[in-house]
Amino acid sequence: MSRFDLVILGQGSAAFSAAIKANELGVRTAMVGESATGGAVLGGTCVNVGCVPSKRLITVGTSFHNETRSMFKGIEYGSGKLNFQKVMQEKDRLVRGFRKEKYADVLKGLEEVTYYPAKGRFVSRNEVRAGDETLQAEKLLVATGARASIPSIEGIDGVDYLTNEEALSLSELPGSMCVIGGRALGLEFAQMYAQFGTKVTLLQRSKRILPEDEPEVSEALTSYLGDLRIDVFTGVTVNRVSKGGRDNKKVVNFTTKKGGPGRVLCDQLLLATGRRPNTEDLGLKKAGVKTDAKGFVVVNDEMLTSADNIWAAGDVIGEPMLETIAAKEGAVAVHNAFSDDAKKKVNFGEVPSAVFTYPEVARVGLTESETLGKGIRCACRVLPFDLVPKAHIIGDTRGLVKMVIDNDTKRIVGVHILAPHAADLIHEGVLAVKNKLTVDDIIDTVHVFPTLSESVKLAAQSFYMDVGKMSCCVE
Repeated sequence: MSRFDLVILGQGSAAFSAAIKANELGVRTAMVGESATGGAVLGGTCVNVGCVPSKRLITVGTSFHNETRSMFKGIEYGSGKLNFQKVMQEKDRLVRGFRKEKYADVLKGLEEVTYYPAKGRFVSRNEVRAGDETLQAEKLLVATGARASIPSIEGIDGVDYLTNEEALSLSELPGSMCVIGGRALGLEFAQMYAQFGTKVTLLQRSKRILPEDEPEVSEALTSYLGDLRIDVFTGVTVNRVSKGGRDNKKVVNFTTKKGGPGRVLCDQLLLATGRRPNTEDLGLKKAGVKTDAKGFVVVNDEMLTSADNIWAAGDVIGEPMLETIAAKEGAVAVHNAFSDDAKKKVNFGEVPSAVFTYPEVARVGLTESETLGKGIRCACRVLPFDLVPKAHIIGDTRGLVKMVIDNDTKRIVGVHILAPHAADLIHEGVLAVKNKLTVDDIIDTVHVFPTLSESVKLAAQSFYMDVGKMSCCVE
């Protein structure tokens, strides 16, 4: 039996952040990691089968698509050629480099951390079995992540389908694809493959794509996806899937929101229907760790589970499932477990998120409906990107900024952006929400002209004036 101060189950973002923090504190740590799926190896989902490879392919797809899109009349655009195999090879090379430099090499430099490439399982509140070894520690952290959730659809077991992992490693570009799911993952893959040249159909159960975002954002993005000839069906029920049809294609039968029948024939079927936690084989009951109805570990805002010596962090505790918040959760958990300083808490209300379509979607804070639900008398303004001078300069006026404020105090409680580079633009909104800034604080801040980030200031100014009738230099 090997004894440690801390045992971490997992090898992704939350686990690495926790290990780095533990190393800084001089905590003797064991990290136990083995992939629950084929792709999420050392480094976890983000670097291997999530953020890094998907955003690389989205960027390549957007660049390829723009080669044939006449944004500027002074340039003659042609029909570019796509070498799909080489695109995938370059993506794989990028992932391998990140995995080595940001994870494997970092792990080697953590003197207080011992890595066990094995599947971990609790045998008691203080003991974990890792392969053939038993590890004992007074304090433990669960950070085993999540994987694709497969819905119960008639015939699904008889069809070869894709999850995000397989969709990132196809050897050939499919001629057609049906994507089931209209949230971040489904939308990103739908646009990615549509821009490569695949004919894409997207099916979404909710009445609109991105149902948790502002309706103005969902409506506009649906229109932009239509411009790429992506067929978007919302409010549908997928009844069954099968294999057959022409050329042995996959067949998806669904019911439309009006109750009529629908049918899609496709070369590839991608399921983007949520995530499920990697908790079923951890022996959590033996450790006294409670989970919710879906299997996610239940924690408080200090990342402590129902067991007073066990913390949890990352996708294994549920939404928001983001690399950045997973890292914060892991560091907070270790701080609270070992530091003598005041306990830290995670405020999810100030955490930004993004959808890497193009244009991108980014948000922080409350939506209009969420604000009203909290009893706050709010005011909102929607600024079309057509009113942003830089948008005209770069030849892309698609998008909008919606700002939600407390009408009594003028405090900004939510910022929602659909625009080129929205994921980069959102951070002024993050600071505003985090630090309880008002629209007057934003207006009083000098912005560079011309920039896309000026759109946030214009949105703030729109509470007082018609920005469509403003000069570029009005304060």
